[in-house]
Order: sequence, then structure tokens, then C-alpha cells
Amino acid sequence: QVQLVESGGGLVQPGGSLRLSCAASGSIFGINAMGWYRQAPGKQRELVATITSGDLPNYADSVKGRFTISRDNAKNMVYLQMNSLKPEDTAVYYCNADLRRTEYSSTYYRYWGQGTQVTVSS
Repeated sequence: QVQLVESGGGLVQPGGSLRLSCAASGSIFGINAMGWYRQAPGKQRELVATITSGDLPNYADSVKGRFTISRDNAKNMVYLQMNSLKPEDTAVYYCNADLRRTEYSSTYYRYWGQGTQVTVSS
């Protein structure tokens, strides 16, 4: 069993900050890329940021310069620091991870967390 659990969401005023965390646990042999996606009401899920196993980040244009993704490989965690938040950042944020469960398979599978709500409103 593998679980990804997000935390850190909440209500924040425009211009404020939040830090999301995501912990991967269970039968994990190795993790490749990790990332954050979001889904606003009535919209499709969209990429926010990803980070490779070598710590190379990639950001959606809408969050560049405001959000920072990072990871702790020793703890199997990924983080999203969100600054200068805007009402349009309101969404459920999901983390994912591409991981191997055993040393006997070289195939990576993508796992998702359940999501954490971020609401930006005055």
C-alpha cells in the first residue's frame, strides 16, 4: 500500500502565504518526479509545479515567481510554498509522485493524494 497525504491548506487573504506539504508512505523503493496539481470548481485539474529526483523544478506560468516547489528525499516529502496568493489560486491542491514499489520492477507508477483545499479570499 502507498499513501500520499497532503496538509497545510486553509483560508488566506489575498497577498498571503501558505505552505503545503505532502508525505508519501508505505511500500516505496524509489521516487522519481513529484508534483502539485490543482482543480478549481468547474475547471479541469491543472499542473502547478513539478520537481525531478534531481531537484529540477518546473512551474505553470500562472505561478512562476510566486510559488516554490521543493522536496526532501530522505522523508519522501514534497512541499509547495505559495506566496502572494490571489483569489484565482483558490482550488483543491493535489500532490502526486511517480514511484517504484519494489527493487524487482523498474516501472514507475503515479500515485495521487486526496487533496487539500486552498481558499484565497478577503
